[in-house]
Amino acid sequence: MLDTLFNSIGEVSQVFTVVDYYQYIKGIEYLICVAFFIIFPMFYRYIHNGKQD
Repeated sequence: MLDTLFNSIGEVSQVFTVVDYYQYIKGIEYLICVAFFIIFPMFYRYIHNGKQD
C-alpha cells in the first residue's frame, strides 16, 4: 500500500473533466495542509527552544 502511494507521488495523472481536475487539485491541497499542520509546530518549537534571557 505504501509502495503504491510513494510511486504515485509526483506522477502526473490525466484528467478528462473539470470535476476530475478539481478533485485532483483538492486532494493535493489537503495533503499540503496536513503537511503544514505537522511541520509548522515542529519548526516553531525548534526555533523557540533556546533558553530565555
